[in-house]
Amino acid sequence: MACRNTIYSSGRHDVRPLRVDQIAAMRMFVRVVESGSFSAVARTIGVGQPAVSKQITSLETHLGAQLLRRTSRSLSLTEAGQDFYESAVRLIDDLEAAESRVGRGQRAPSGLVRVTVAPVFGRLHVVPRLPAFFARYPDIAVETIVTDRTVNLVEEGIDLAIHNGQLTDSAAVVRRIAMTPVITVASPVYLTAHGEPSAPSELDGHRCVIFAPQGAARAWGFKGKFGEFEYRPQGRFRSNDADQIRAAVLNGLGLAHAPGWLFAHEIASGEVRRVLCGYEPDPLPISAVHPAGRRLPAKVRVFIDFLAGLFAQDAYLTLRDAREETP
Repeated sequence: MACRNTIYSSGRHDVRPLRVDQIAAMRMFVRVVESGSFSAVARTIGVGQPAVSKQITSLETHLGAQLLRRTSRSLSLTEAGQDFYESAVRLIDDLEAAESRVGRGQRAPSGLVRVTVAPVFGRLHVVPRLPAFFARYPDIAVETIVTDRTVNLVEEGIDLAIHNGQLTDSAAVVRRIAMTPVITVASPVYLTAHGEPSAPSELDGHRCVIFAPQGAARAWGFKGKFGEFEYRPQGRFRSNDADQIRAAVLNGLGLAHAPGWLFAHEIASGEVRRVLCGYEPDPLPISAVHPAGRRLPAKVRVFIDFLAGLFAQDAYLTLRDAREETP
């Protein structure tokens, strides 16, 4: 017996067979609504804008109802379009959930996962883990969009963001997948030449490598027995790029204050030493962020679970209080 699904048609819901091309058209319609742009969807899937517009027009013809109001500047849903959008989202979510359930026993998750990640974090902690991910999930492809800026996931067609630090966006679903300590480090060569500070009050006599996003030097945060406090670093080298901060420390230019993941490998090898351990502030969260209002596709869910599982084995990315990992 053939499977039958409920779809919207001419202002009512009828039961009829749902063809694959109809499912593709519904997915396209949902993406257009959520991005608010034919061109944004076209760029995401690698086709021309007319192809997207033609598919939506064909869907409207099939349904016998106008779904979108089009102007030169914007798109908006008609009343029928709003009804169809809500039905389409539910149907697609149910379909993806069914595929996920079946996939656990018979069909592995598949498709492209588009993820945005900060440049250095992606290079050090995401890309090196991809061979193991691809070995486990051979039908999933991953595209990284490398940027430090906050992106609109829906508008830019991105499935997931890996975010370092605190988040306040209530329109997104946030899952904490790791915690990293905020540490003060220097090379053994520098510490031999200049000595090791035993308290933040001794930093005035040291050279600091300063992180300066948007040109403003970022204060160093510490936490002692009297609570939290900040130190304004002074030094001859500053940069808005984490990779150059890392290079400066490795070349003996001074002390840096940074998330632990930036120097995890060098601390393990002895190229860098962690100092002022008793004054480290609270660790920073690392989160997987995806758009709210939709069931998480299986391909995205397994990617998040995979990273979280591997991060849990890393002393500088563990979900435990990272200060407990002080060597």
